[in-house]
Amino acid sequence: MSAVATSQASFAGMFDVSRETMDRLQAYAALLVKWNPKINLVAKSTIPDVWHRHMADSAQLWSLAPQGVKTWMDIGSGAGFPGLVIGAIAAEKAPDLAVTLVESDRRKAIFLQSAAREMGITVKVVAKRIEHLEPQNADILSARALSSLPQLLEFATKHRKPDGVCLFPKGARVDSELTEASSCWHMAYETFPSMTDPDAVILRIGEFKRV
Repeated sequence: MSAVATSQASFAGMFDVSRETMDRLQAYAALLVKWNPKINLVAKSTIPDVWHRHMADSAQLWSLAPQGVKTWMDIGSGAGFPGLVIGAIAAEKAPDLAVTLVESDRRKAIFLQSAAREMGITVKVVAKRIEHLEPQNADILSARALSSLPQLLEFATKHRKPDGVCLFPKGARVDSELTEASSCWHMAYETFPSMTDPDAVILRIGEFKRV
């Protein structure tokens, strides 16, 4: 069994997804390889390890979402992580969940639309800057490698429901970002160890308000 196949098998077991979901994600991975040289969706060096670095890193957010939510908004979606991975899992586990991906780069937005179509999933792709959107009132707001925590909270203030949840994967600088954010925000948050990076965490933020 090849390293890629082993990684795919590990993914299916880790996240308890169906063969159909794996087929969708495999189609996505193939498109990523095809499009990446043209529009630089992810770092070229991460392509051989896509199932660990991107697929699993995105899928781990699913278990941190409250049950029964209706809307999930992923901002700065880029190549579709975590938004397209969440969309694929939702198609199997929560088909009524409305997933929106916001990406201002029109070439990347076209990729997201093409990938969703090839995967056979229904997501909404919005090709606008986050600042220019009307409030989205999302139950869940996610962002991966988009901006610093204070800026993400500014976006969340506008687009998340008052009782919604923010899910933000963060790397080794998370403590300094939390310190920076605490100077202007009061936050109720939890940290969860990343399944893919020992130096990373996922922040799950509930209530927050400006100081």
